[in-house]
Amino acid sequence: MSVVVIGGGVIGVSIAFHLAEAGVPDVVLLERNELGSGSTCRAAGGVRAQFSDELNIALGARSLAAFTRFRDRPGQEIDLHQVGYLFLLSTSDDVAAFERDVALQNSLGVTSRMIDTEEARRLSPLIDTGGLLAAAYSPDDGHCTPESVVLGYATGARRLGATLHTGVTVLDLETRGDRVTAVITDQGTVAADAVVCAAGAWSAAVGEMAGVPLPVTPVRRQVMFTEPMPALPAVVPFTIDFTTSFYFHREGRGLLLGMSDPAQEPGFHLDYSDAWLPRLGRAIGTRTPGLLDVGLIPGWAGLYEVTPDHNAIIGRAGQNFFYATGFSGHGFLQAPAVGEVVRDLYLGRDPFVDVGPLSVARFASGGRPETHIV
Repeated sequence: MSVVVIGGGVIGVSIAFHLAEAGVPDVVLLERNELGSGSTCRAAGGVRAQFSDELNIALGARSLAAFTRFRDRPGQEIDLHQVGYLFLLSTSDDVAAFERDVALQNSLGVTSRMIDTEEARRLSPLIDTGGLLAAAYSPDDGHCTPESVVLGYATGARRLGATLHTGVTVLDLETRGDRVTAVITDQGTVAADAVVCAAGAWSAAVGEMAGVPLPVTPVRRQVMFTEPMPALPAVVPFTIDFTTSFYFHREGRGLLLGMSDPAQEPGFHLDYSDAWLPRLGRAIGTRTPGLLDVGLIPGWAGLYEVTPDHNAIIGRAGQNFFYATGFSGHGFLQAPAVGEVVRDLYLGRDPFVDVGPLSVARFASGGRPETHIV
């Protein structure tokens, strides 16, 4: 009998690694394409503990600690840059909210702080502070390379006895009462003692197979890059203009740029589109006008796996169907902690943090909103 993990993104490989490390004897991961080929390889790579929700703070902080030790466990260089996260705030309501959130973060051991616009400009010299009231900064946050994290967990999981199959499509689940008994694929049927849905933006379909509604909606997000910038500072924090969601961080000799698009229709739109460029251009002109003179290179389109309250769905349904999905843009940075949590839920142990409030059942009473979304 197997614990079958559906999905080979960073969440899936983290779960497989943590289960195998705990001695679970027959861990099988199924991915229909290549490992990390879905949302993970298109992530911006940010890692942080700056959130408004206590659970997200805990998951982010736990994961950040794991990222700092990643070269030793599971054993992979991930190009971690702890250059800080800098949220730029331009409304009094946002300033008040971030002041409350920073106090909560500090109470949980996160070294974030509110700063004035002059300090924000010193930290991130590319910004124009016009219209800004304040900023929130956490020096331990930063970014790393998603593909390397996937490689590290996958290699570690295999070394510990897990089996990871790519090019395998899940077609259905066999169930008996409230128990999943097997996973039907295009290459045969796999008997299952337990099934974990870590299918990201494709999770709703997997949940339907198990009779478990998972309200996860795919939404396209895109990134671009600047051409090399010889005068770029050596350290550039992951900088977010909170009002517009425009963000950037250093990537090689230039910058990676991104922002959300409120006009984006939900769906599996994986093609790159230029429709967001006018809005991106306005945001750049307002907050980092110097970048208007720098050449831009199209990047890629990826999918956020969005839930109604922008919080993850983590838990168990029935006897043996587990789910960890709907991270709404925070899956990469929470993956190490989520691997621990799902391992402990499977083993019947109490995780380091109670994720009961992230159960899918919460939507019956309105959800649990996260406001620090990018």
